[in-house]
Amino acid sequence: MNQALIIVGDAVETMDTLYPYYRLQEESIRPVVAAPLAQRYPMVMHEVSPGWTITREWEGYSIQAEIAFADVNPEEYLGIFFSGGRAPEYLRYDEDLVRITRHFFAENKPVCSVCHGVEIPARADCVRGRRMATVPKCRFDLEVCGGIFVDAPCVVDGNLVSGRTYHDHGQFVGQWIRLLRAAAAKKSGSLTAPSFLKVKTGGNDESRKKLAYTEEPGQ
Repeated sequence: MNQALIIVGDAVETMDTLYPYYRLQEESIRPVVAAPLAQRYPMVMHEVSPGWTITREWEGYSIQAEIAFADVNPEEYLGIFFSGGRAPEYLRYDEDLVRITRHFFAENKPVCSVCHGVEIPARADCVRGRRMATVPKCRFDLEVCGGIFVDAPCVVDGNLVSGRTYHDHGQFVGQWIRLLRAAAAKKSGSLTAPSFLKVKTGGNDESRKKLAYTEEPGQ
């Protein structure tokens, strides 16, 4: 069965995590939750409350990580999803996660990121020259590592799909699923991979940049 990784840790955002978790199951792709250790992790809910200028946090559900980063063989997975919340702030320093992240970019596999999730591929030096959406307060994390911030609900740059917050899930997660379907078809030999899965992802590759586009609301 085809599999995709979902990256979690303490204080990962609940909606960011559970929405793709169940969407993968609907597509008959097995979601594999990976974390520093194979244990249960508490999730949180983030929202800017009326009168607040920063995110407020509530306790959410918990989720069981099936596999530790150190035990992940990324060759076994079609794609990867980086959830938001506070978890990426410390997960980005895990060298095994950096190794895993670099594999998906090097092999041009479907990658998806939302909100603070951008901090992980940024730390792995995988965002140079790449166009990405993220929550505005993470704009610096993206740009200081060479990425290009786009304030839009869905940004697709080659194999890389991103959104700002969970409010955008209905627009960007489906684009990642579309890439996963194409990757699964290529793996099974039933379909020639479309051009967006063949494009190299180097920051100076003009052909890749021409294929990058932004999904605006209603499109």
